[in-house]
Amino acid sequence: MSELLKLPNVGKVLEESLLLVGIETPEQLQEVRAEEAFILIRNHVDSGACIHMLYGIQAAIYGIPDKFLDDYTKQRLKNFYNTL
Repeated sequence: MSELLKLPNVGKVLEESLLLVGIETPEQLQEVRAEEAFILIRNHVDSGACIHMLYGIQAAIYGIPDKFLDDYTKQRLKNFYNTL
């Protein structure tokens, strides 16, 4: 079990995906940022990763459940997702 599992929204599947792309700690996740982590996962682990995973990663960085992401952040992430 890694420290990533202690973050909100990080279950075994997301933890495994993050580990597979070289993100092993909450600090590394914060440094990489949600968008870059998501791109790494989509390109190397799960080409079908959805926007909800992106929301979950961002909320994990903030230390909150994804249902508490504010509308501005959700829209920003949605705009990013739509460019992929």
